Amino acid sequence: MPQPQMIFVNLPVKDLGTTKNLFAKLGFGFNPQFSDETTACLVISDTIFAMLITEPRFKDFTRKEIADASRTTEVLIALSADSREKVDELADAALANGGSPANDPMDEGFMYGRSFQDPDGHIWEVVWMDPAAVAGQA
Repeated sequence: MPQPQMIFVNLPVKDLGTTKNLFAKLGFGFNPQFSDETTACLVISDTIFAMLITEPRFKDFTRKEIADASRTTEVLIALSADSREKVDELADAALANGGSPANDPMDEGFMYGRSFQDPDGHIWEVVWMDPAAVAGQA
């Protein structure tokens, strides 16, 4: 059986310490094997990681200009949550620890979400979906 595919979302950051601090306060850990003074490997799950990379180091990986996420949206990163309460817990913790508001909360009944911006302006969405709706029963 093949190994589950992994995803590494690479994000440029201005201040690695500030960004790491926010996500540590949200309860996320970092993989030291893939981290150094210019990069932090944020562990989201067993197969999902966000590589937080200082802008000078990030420039080594692209010929393009780095988007200013405080002015433009280059990506929306969505994380699932187990309940509406967990959505609120994570979003409230982000806002209390260096994150800033991104969009208005979204409540469709079967789906609930909130979002925040990290210190660099990257938008993170936290979403809960009713399991019955996911299974097509709602």
